[in-house]
Amino acid sequence: MFSDKANAIFQDAIKTYKVLNTVDQPFKNKYDKNQDLIAHLLYRKCWIDTVQWAYEDIIRDPNIDPVDALELKRKIDASNQDRTDTVEYIDSYFLEKFDDVEVKPYAKINSESPAWAIDRLSILALKIYHMHLETIREDATEAHKQACEKKLNVLLEQRVDLSKAIDDLLEDIANGDKYMKVYKQMKMYNDDELNPVLRGQK
Repeated sequence: MFSDKANAIFQDAIKTYKVLNTVDQPFKNKYDKNQDLIAHLLYRKCWIDTVQWAYEDIIRDPNIDPVDALELKRKIDASNQDRTDTVEYIDSYFLEKFDDVEVKPYAKINSESPAWAIDRLSILALKIYHMHLETIREDATEAHKQACEKKLNVLLEQRVDLSKAIDDLLEDIANGDKYMKVYKQMKMYNDDELNPVLRGQK
């Protein structure tokens, strides 16, 4: 199943990042895009999410220097754009993969593309990883650990359900029972023609 491969790659990306556990570490993709393009994209996607998770933790420090916070906000913006671009690359992969499928007359469109569902699966992997850490934190109270254990069980159940939904969607597309229709993300705040603040500075 596709989700088995995706979940394994996501866990590997998180585990590899946590060895050095710093946002400044160099990124090296374990998967050659010419040999396994989807694995290459999935690994990159989760790495971006993992770095951004750390960014979001850092910027919430109430004592952060305002200059550092502004610099970090710029990095988060760039990371968000990178994340969106990578999701669209994943959708492009599936569009090409299913290009020859004969779509059935009654086929329906899904509310989200495969890649945006996979995006949620990657974020879910991070939630599971960090919630698990809370269940074994030595300085946490037993009540805290038990509460986090319950949340972890819900997240694990959610991963099972989301994984099945993604596998079902890909199977439906492969069989022509559903079809892909992808809308590019039209972000306006980075565009100096669409953002009035940026436009005013030209």
